[in-house]
Amino acid sequence: MNERGRLQKEIRRMSLPTMSGFLCQAFYDMVDMVFIGMLDKQAVAATTLFITVFWVLEVLNEIVGASSVSMISQAWGAGDKERTRIISQETLFFKVVLASLGALCMILLLPSFYRFFSGDPEVMRYGLSYGIIRLAFLPVFYSSYTVNTVFRCTGDAKTPMRLLIIASVINIVLDPLMMFATIPGTGIPGLGLGIAGAAWATVISISFSFLAGFVMLLRGKAPITIKFREIFHLHGAIDRKLMSIGLPSGINLLMRNLANFIVLKLVSSFGTDAIAILGVATRIYQFAVVPSNGISMGSGIIVGHCLGAESERDARLTVRLTSLDCTAITFVISLVMWFFPNQLMSLFLGGAHPGPQGVGLMHVFAPCLVCQSVMSGFTSAFTGSGDTRPILYSALISQWLFQVPFALMVTLLWDLPIGWLWLAYLVGDASDCISRYLYFRKGLWMKKRV
Repeated sequence: MNERGRLQKEIRRMSLPTMSGFLCQAFYDMVDMVFIGMLDKQAVAATTLFITVFWVLEVLNEIVGASSVSMISQAWGAGDKERTRIISQETLFFKVVLASLGALCMILLLPSFYRFFSGDPEVMRYGLSYGIIRLAFLPVFYSSYTVNTVFRCTGDAKTPMRLLIIASVINIVLDPLMMFATIPGTGIPGLGLGIAGAAWATVISISFSFLAGFVMLLRGKAPITIKFREIFHLHGAIDRKLMSIGLPSGINLLMRNLANFIVLKLVSSFGTDAIAILGVATRIYQFAVVPSNGISMGSGIIVGHCLGAESERDARLTVRLTSLDCTAITFVISLVMWFFPNQLMSLFLGGAHPGPQGVGLMHVFAPCLVCQSVMSGFTSAFTGSGDTRPILYSALISQWLFQVPFALMVTLLWDLPIGWLWLAYLVGDASDCISRYLYFRKGLWMKKRV
């Protein structure tokens, strides 16, 4: 087998389980939205707003998480199991501390956040019921991400996939049971907790995924075995790298979320229905982008292994193959989004059609999906090498020189219909894709070692 075929096989070995697990996770996110949509549009809007808050908190997870992927994969690629174990333990500790601080701050700010975006009291009520439960379990969410990262970076992509599949099944079963007084379509009684039931279903399923994976790491059922008593021991040099390598990725996510905040505020000026439509379309888009994200994550680990083994040629070839694979898969999905927008969105709106606003947004998200798939290959180069600065630079260029100014002009300056505001997403993604490609072409990422 030639080098191209060998790397393609390795990409699939690492990426397909990752992609499958993420698809299951994205699927139960969509199931959540389907059941929440059975309540009313205010519930969908409240969930949409909370997701924005949640992604702001993801900045903390991104900083340490991006660092850990490059550090763990390169240590494993170099054959240093002891260093791999220490980095994994340090990552767990940092994630719990950051998540606890972030969750506490956001719980206090949550009411003000909802008042900023909506004056609808039902949106506020739903949002607090759902959001406080989700935020209280944020340390568990962060820890589950770390456990999955440790497995993947040490070559075991199947275990996280299995854990996510089981968690997805648990969530799907618990959703209707906990949300409704009577499970829809049956005579089976439920707990009738409403939107809070959706939050409980999610945190219970994620808690299972974390605990099962964590026990496996403790008991030697993984490529490395972590030691619980050493998790809270600090290693200054490693800690500094965990905080610094991923800092550009964290700043990138922060700036992206600030841009989303601005666009969401502009969308909210069109009413609760517009927020609900954005929330539904975003869930569909997030599901559609999972295959390319999964392939990119698996390939980033392979890039780290290649660089750890001093094979720059294989690292570059891995990136190119990743972009081709991602684009081939997501192009088909984008066609479905383009030609069947009403059918897709009505699933999350209690059977109601989204109207021209929803169709227009899906027609924008379809080409956005293609841009994201092309970017996935370049992203694997930056995350695998630990040189995440290009991700930050391209995001600053795309969002703050193109997306946000465009959104402000069409809404506030020219007072155009909401369809023009939707175009801001495509303007941002297209410019981001071009910027990342140019940084990839420079090749500086191949010189990075952590």
